[in-house]
Amino acid sequence: MRRLRVEELGRLSVEEYRQAPKFPFRLALDHVRSRYNVGSILRSADAFRVEKVYLGGFTPAPPHPEIHRSALGAEESVAWEKVPDLAAHLSALKAEGFTLIALEHTTESQSLWAFEWPAPPWVLVVGNELTGIQDALLALCDWAVEIPQFGTKHSLNVAVATGIALYEAARYFQGRKIFS
Repeated sequence: MRRLRVEELGRLSVEEYRQAPKFPFRLALDHVRSRYNVGSILRSADAFRVEKVYLGGFTPAPPHPEIHRSALGAEESVAWEKVPDLAAHLSALKAEGFTLIALEHTTESQSLWAFEWPAPPWVLVVGNELTGIQDALLALCDWAVEIPQFGTKHSLNVAVATGIALYEAARYFQGRKIFS
């Protein structure tokens, strides 16, 4: 066994990525404060070919060196939009037929392992590192999912949790031949 060289990975150029098909889901960041987390989330969004990322509230937007440092250029490939009023934006998407899914511990959240992802289109909503998703946004969501955890902590870093949830969503759709 040997590690693959970069040239062997078959990576797409930014332009090829922009033209490539995407998974039929989007991502909304609610007041995520760390530029490093935003960059990491954009990098995960690139890896799982998310259609679009909404940067809500005071979530920092590219360009910024700290975002670029963790995104490694994904801020150039992933479609993103700065949305000052995320609640209004998500309400409009919901009116268009999008399902809203919160990544949050709630009284009704389902384990990510058992969750049956709804038919697209949908938006995964992730929240602030300290306070989670705002109550007003949570009230708009149709579903809530949580990541099973077995240690002493009850949360993961928002970028890590988002990456896990995107992986599970992509795996679900890939297994059902919705995307290939």
